[in-house]
Amino acid sequence: MSYDPSNIFGKILRGEIPAHKVYEDDVALVMMDLFPQSRGHTLIVPKAPSRNLLDADPATLTAVIPLVQNVAKAVKAATSADGIRVVQFNETPAGQTVFHLHFHIIPVYEGVPLGVHGGGKAEDGELAMLARDIAAAL
Repeated sequence: MSYDPSNIFGKILRGEIPAHKVYEDDVALVMMDLFPQSRGHTLIVPKAPSRNLLDADPATLTAVIPLVQNVAKAVKAATSADGIRVVQFNETPAGQTVFHLHFHIIPVYEGVPLGVHGGGKAEDGELAMLARDIAAAL
């Protein structure tokens, strides 16, 4: 399958849909997941068009992985999480629901189970606060 620029992340990158932005540069947009698996669940969305890891330009991956690491550190610091899960899905059978390459940074808290991927929507006020806190930790 080929990349379809009408996906929701493509629309967010073009400014057609708002997002709780944490950070943005010429490589990627970092934003809060609207349907978080845990408090502080953050997404890193490369700006280069690709469906997922399988068709991404290796130069894009080289540029974005240091950002994934930095965001993971910032999320851990800002949320006082006990651990961090980094997840990336490729195609529907693997759980991918938005067909634009993106990485999930999911804080893990001791004794607190993760929510379902794509589960309940978080409150905008909490997402805005978390976006500010994570941005400050970057």
